[in-house]
Amino acid sequence: MKKKIKVSSILLTGVLLLSGYNVFAQHDPEPVYKGKIGKTIDQTTEWYPEKKQAPKGAPNVIWLLLDDVGFGASSTFGGLISTPTFDSLANNGLRYTNFHTTGICAPSRAALLTGRNHHAVHMGLFTFTAVGTPGYDGRIPFETGTVAEILKENGYNTFSIGKWNLTPTADETQAGPFNRWPTGRGFEHFYGFLEAETDEWHPQLWEDNQKIERDTNPKHLNELLIDKTINYIANQKSSAPDKPFFIYLAPGATHDPHQAPKEWIDKYKGKFDSGWDKYRAAVFANQQKLGLIPKGTILPLRDPRVKAWDSLSVDEKRIFSRFMEVYAGYLSYTDDQIARLIHYLKDIGQLDNTVIYVMIGDNGASKEGSDRGSSIGDKVIIDGKQDISYLLTQYDKLGSEYAASNYPLGWAQAANTPFREWKQDANAEGGTHNPLILFYPNGIKDKGGVRFQYTHLIDLLPTTIDLTGAKLPDTINGYKQKPLQGTSFAYSIDDAKAPSKHTIQYYEIAGSRSIYKDGWKAEAYHNIGADFDTDEWELYHLDKDWTESKNLATQDPAKLTELKGVFDSLAIKYNIYPLKELMGKSNTLIPPVVHKKVVLYNGLSQLVVAPVNIAMQSFTATADVTIPQNGAQGVLFAGGGRFGGISFFVQDNKLHFVQADGVSVPIDIVSDKALSPGKASLKAEFIRASFFAQTGTLNLYINDEKVGSGTLKIKRAMLYFNLNDGFDVGKDSNTEVSPTYKVPFKFTGDLRSVTLETTK
Repeated sequence: MKKKIKVSSILLTGVLLLSGYNVFAQHDPEPVYKGKIGKTIDQTTEWYPEKKQAPKGAPNVIWLLLDDVGFGASSTFGGLISTPTFDSLANNGLRYTNFHTTGICAPSRAALLTGRNHHAVHMGLFTFTAVGTPGYDGRIPFETGTVAEILKENGYNTFSIGKWNLTPTADETQAGPFNRWPTGRGFEHFYGFLEAETDEWHPQLWEDNQKIERDTNPKHLNELLIDKTINYIANQKSSAPDKPFFIYLAPGATHDPHQAPKEWIDKYKGKFDSGWDKYRAAVFANQQKLGLIPKGTILPLRDPRVKAWDSLSVDEKRIFSRFMEVYAGYLSYTDDQIARLIHYLKDIGQLDNTVIYVMIGDNGASKEGSDRGSSIGDKVIIDGKQDISYLLTQYDKLGSEYAASNYPLGWAQAANTPFREWKQDANAEGGTHNPLILFYPNGIKDKGGVRFQYTHLIDLLPTTIDLTGAKLPDTINGYKQKPLQGTSFAYSIDDAKAPSKHTIQYYEIAGSRSIYKDGWKAEAYHNIGADFDTDEWELYHLDKDWTESKNLATQDPAKLTELKGVFDSLAIKYNIYPLKELMGKSNTLIPPVVHKKVVLYNGLSQLVVAPVNIAMQSFTATADVTIPQNGAQGVLFAGGGRFGGISFFVQDNKLHFVQADGVSVPIDIVSDKALSPGKASLKAEFIRASFFAQTGTLNLYINDEKVGSGTLKIKRAMLYFNLNDGFDVGKDSNTEVSPTYKVPFKFTGDLRSVTLETTK
């Protein structure tokens, strides 16, 4: 069966209020008093409950999880992108070359943090694709404690910095509940972003449960994250020098948008002009030389969905090379920022007693840039304008705050060398096989060693428990804990030849699935819309064929049948069934996030997910304002930013409604009548004739008098604005929707509220 490229954009409709307080400490029952109470203090023997303390000398622990980095990107694992910090950590630690992830971001993070399979903790896909079944409802049970909850019970301080991506959509509001935010799952502090991605130059950030509001941001997200990590460590070690810390550091890098300082991008000028085919060959040779892949491993042929580099036009080669230069600069810059953290730990004398796990990717390299790449971050071509000629006009913008790019499919395959397929493909090694570094100066003797034991994300928690001497609590916050499902690989640290103890592992993302058992693997790729029963199963002997180059399904049908049976039993055990596609027909936005009508008050923090589903249907937005005698200007509400969004605002005493897509000249519908001083009801009314209509009419009203009209297009750029930019009332944060103003363009009149209401 021919495989179609399955590219699923991570989309949400609208926004949520985010704020609150960090109130989630572990709850211990009142202890039995062991002192003696007298009538006076002199007659009393005082007693204090013992504080939870980590074992003496317990190491600090850092889990560093990168995003969308393939096996063959970093120089540490043979890639052509320089990562000297990772090289140094690996050369003084261990390289695990047979490490696996789930195939996509949120499931990987859920599995990692809980030490349990992602469907078993209800994160079969994303929180925003949740359906009412145990494997996919997107709500990690409290009976499956996180590493932070466990280590806090063992006397650790716990910090989460960077990408979270695990809070249920319905809970991402100022009303909470906050018990599935990072601070509700064991982390004493959180600094980062809640969704799958954010603009690296203008990120949406929260600290603990509070939205960070800033008009401008002079720093790249990577720098902000490392600044905050160092700040947390400085505070902690200054107050409790003998207390260990646990840090979960998950930068946005290298998820799209690919954005990095120009000086880092320019380091790679011309470095990829030879193309992705030669890149794969060079990286494969490096991996062989470094002993990172088994002898006899075959480099699979170029995927038929990727064009040969030599067949591309001069213009295609030029812009495609630039995409990879941007990506490479992004990864190298990230590595350099991590170096700041490593140097800081060394400076304060903590490095030798710190266990650092570096997971170079939460899945394989991303195929979401499509065959041509993208300059604005949209996973689709907008109005056919994202062609090569258009992309060339964006050449100098790529990597800057004025572009939100992702590289083409050919570079994703190259970054996945030596494996087949990509991110989202849970059936193939290219979707799930990532590099892992274990660095622990006080605990590793075989510095620079390579390990081939089969390992998985769910193994890090039990391994961390072994290395720290921590104990698994029977209950956490009153919830009886379920067993971990991972297998510690601490046994392999001092024994390179020890046989793998993790011998069975399933994989499943959006219907594509596989099962590994004792060196064999059966897998099935699922084409969107196809009957699951017609998915074609393949069979590979990974112990002898690491890169899945020889399908043995017809040669050994008995083994295939056996493995399919194993998958079926695990699917029942771990909530994998019912199989579902990413955005299947049963997906709905989860109450109470989406209402038919909501009143949003001026002064609220930026929202993430719209409380009213204005996507694909008619709606009104009504602002209750007072215009002063000298007039007013500014944003009434805005959703999204320069790469796609809508904005309803007042400028030059006229009403404006602007739709931007990042490619075309923004549509600007302007009132034909000026505003007068005094109280006013300002309304934008969008009417879509039918569900299948590709356009709709936008009408403007002042006090129910129609004062303007125009046509808007039905497209993601208008309707989805949660990931890189949010939804504001009374201002436009992060990046501007309209080029006619600069953020935040706060409304200067009296704006009491904006009422959003769907009308069909």
